Amino acid sequence: MGGLTHLIVFVSMFAAITLISEAQYLIPVTKDEPTKQFYTTVNIGAGGMSSPVNLLLDLGTNLTSATGLNCRKIRLLSSLHAVSCKSSTCKSIPGNGCDVTNTCLYTQPRPLGKNTAVATGRVVQDNATIFTTQSGKPISIAPSRRFTFSCAKYLQGMAPRIAGVVALSPGEFPFWREIASAYNIIPKFALCLPSSGRGLGYFYIGTHSFGGSNPVPMTLTPLKIDSGKYLVSVTSIYVDGVSLTLDPSLLEGGAQLSTVVPYTVLQTDIYNALAQSFMLKAKKIGMSETTGHAPFKHCFEEGASAKNMDVSVMEIGLPGNGREVKWRFQGANMVERVSETVICLAFVDGGNKPNESMVIGTHQLQNYLIEFDLSTTRMAFSDPLVLHNIGCSK
Repeated sequence: MGGLTHLIVFVSMFAAITLISEAQYLIPVTKDEPTKQFYTTVNIGAGGMSSPVNLLLDLGTNLTSATGLNCRKIRLLSSLHAVSCKSSTCKSIPGNGCDVTNTCLYTQPRPLGKNTAVATGRVVQDNATIFTTQSGKPISIAPSRRFTFSCAKYLQGMAPRIAGVVALSPGEFPFWREIASAYNIIPKFALCLPSSGRGLGYFYIGTHSFGGSNPVPMTLTPLKIDSGKYLVSVTSIYVDGVSLTLDPSLLEGGAQLSTVVPYTVLQTDIYNALAQSFMLKAKKIGMSETTGHAPFKHCFEEGASAKNMDVSVMEIGLPGNGREVKWRFQGANMVERVSETVICLAFVDGGNKPNESMVIGTHQLQNYLIEFDLSTTRMAFSDPLVLHNIGCSK
């Protein structure tokens, strides 16, 4: 994939359109099963010359309003043109630079690479259309608006059907914020990631209406913003109601939320404490430990448990309104089935000194409604939707 070129989208909305602040836009989300990556679609180009491009959802891309697009996969973009270094557009993009032809350049970290990996590309512009869903039908919410992109190289690791990255970071110019600003809606968004590729999940920009006349209860906790990352403070971790014995310093940095990490990554001491509790419960209900299956270290033959995925319940203690609140994970969010009779603890040992002691991945986020409200700097999360006999797929 070394020769592929991608586009990074900076959404620039110029038309003055005013909607009520409680408005919402619902954009479909699809899961790519083999890679466990989640994406949405943007149409790039004008009129009949437009081309649909699938974009990886990334909460952690720390760059303006950017979306990575594979330039080679976008066809018939006759209206595409480069952005000048001297333009106000280029100057407004953090991390901008110039090449020898005075074309604007943009440097970004690779969303699926190591923290030190970066990609640089030329900044270009073209029209784009975003589709949302209403009564099951797609409608356009941004017809023929000018989008700014960067053709960045070497964004490896994405599924073949995915041609780039849509940044959902808390920066000044992320995709969701540009839509919210252009349409005068509350600066917040919500995600409901589906557990399979057979149905569409939900990406709300603005106020969500998940559940309709029977809304799902949501729990609030403060949202921490640090170096372009979304984090929540962690006060404790429980397994089956019992608090894990941990060095308090391990929880001081909080937990980062990620839509590109497939399984929650834990610092070694946290992982070992969780695995030990899980292993005791698994054996108690008739499971026997078996060989691990990468990237998992602890796997079990189900035996007499009769395909029981409800082994242990993990709860993360978070600050609430003057009291601790708990984010509950259970069943399919705790384990991954790797064969007909074997399930594994769906968490990864991140080593002794990771950058973050806890990064909550997509396997744990599936079938929860998670709302990021930048107007109040709070995050809201639902109970496991399975408890309400619903899910994120439609």
